[in-house]
Amino acid sequence: MPVTEPAVEIAEKAANLLWTAQQNLRTCAPVRELLSGAGPDFAYRVQELNTTRRLAEGARLVGRKIGLTSVAVQKQLGVDQPDYGMLFADMARADGETVSMARLIQPKVEGEIAFVMGRDLDFATPTIADLLRAVDFAVAAIEIVDSRVQNWDIRLVDTIADNASAAMYVLGTQPKLLRDIDLVHCGMLMERGGEQVSIGAGEACMGNPLAAALWLAATMARVGRPLKAGDTILSGALGPMVPAKSGDAFEVRVSGLGSVRVSFA
Repeated sequence: MPVTEPAVEIAEKAANLLWTAQQNLRTCAPVRELLSGAGPDFAYRVQELNTTRRLAEGARLVGRKIGLTSVAVQKQLGVDQPDYGMLFADMARADGETVSMARLIQPKVEGEIAFVMGRDLDFATPTIADLLRAVDFAVAAIEIVDSRVQNWDIRLVDTIADNASAAMYVLGTQPKLLRDIDLVHCGMLMERGGEQVSIGAGEACMGNPLAAALWLAATMARVGRPLKAGDTILSGALGPMVPAKSGDAFEVRVSGLGSVRVSFA
């Protein structure tokens, strides 16, 4: 979609639709209906409008999330790379915390590996060696995804515009150095009330969660929001996401990284 005044107005209209849905905790129609013919780059413009609005209201940017790290899901949506969204400080929840469903619309839960940056990674074309030096530690994580789009009826531009369906996240409290864990072969088990509901492994995330993180580092440098020391990276789901409802209690265990828990009420 060309950069014209009507295109700017369309982006603002889509951003406002998603913003209002979040503020009112009610779903909206898919924004692809407004962005007809637009591609991922235009959807990121919509996301950036709401990112800028949040920052202007005093929100603190503390990291990024990576979505669409499953090759199968990429093929389903007709893309060949993941997507990203912003993480703000008010999205973070403590290990074992009970989350109020009153702040969510139609949440789902994913088990992931998170990386916390120890150094800035703010130059173009970072290498895997640069990333290995920059990551301080890894922890097990739970991402709570939520869609402002009714019934999760999303396509690529919908989820990108909607901040990659980000909502909240929980980090485990057993940080490990990268040299002390096997990121490719580590197993992930998610239980709800003690019952297995999702399993996976590190290799489900683009073959290696660090591959997803490296893609993110390069992309963030290119778009002008580079990763900084202290930033958290949610590297992508290791297994299928699971719907959450009031009364549910989830625990995610990742080999070598311990466990992390969250409940809903």
